[in-house]
Amino acid sequence: MYKNSQFEEKDADKVLAFMKAHSFITLIGHDGDFPVTTQVPVHVYRDENGIRLVGHIMKKTDHHLAYAKNENVMALFTGAHSYVTASVYENPAVASTWNYSSVQCKGKIKLMNDDETRTVIKHLTDSFEDPKTSPAAFHKMDDAYIENNLKAIAGFEIKVEYINNIFKLSQNHSHQNRINIVNDLTKRDNPDAKEVAKQMKEML
Repeated sequence: MYKNSQFEEKDADKVLAFMKAHSFITLIGHDGDFPVTTQVPVHVYRDENGIRLVGHIMKKTDHHLAYAKNENVMALFTGAHSYVTASVYENPAVASTWNYSSVQCKGKIKLMNDDETRTVIKHLTDSFEDPKTSPAAFHKMDDAYIENNLKAIAGFEIKVEYINNIFKLSQNHSHQNRINIVNDLTKRDNPDAKEVAKQMKEML
């Protein structure tokens, strides 16, 4: 990860909030020869024992085999990003750049048994479907259907050991430059650009 103290978020609560808001992660492992990766939703938990990431993956895939072989993994959380043109700077004759936010978590993954996986799937489903009103609620599914599908997936838990973050939002620029960047990004017909502008404006 690109490291620069000017862009590092020191508030652990803000980092955790970012992770929860961008919890469709890229999960990266290594099979001994090459990196392997998949994109999955996770629940992010923090308690007295630290931070845990919980989700599920398909069995008999390259990443499932790799995680079973090598417990060391990285979870990548990514947020809005946008090109920043130097043309709006007070001194525009310099390099343009890219603003973005990202958190990297390194830790050890534990693959779950069927009962544990069932609990993970129930919690994930009930987080997005109202158990009281949704026809797609977990308890509305046929048990045979659930058991059959559980054979194809494995729940996992990652105990996070290291966290690095980069919230690169032009903190190294003058106040006027940052105002100019915000104004330019806000005008663009791009949701990511507008979100980066919003984040920058909150820091002004």
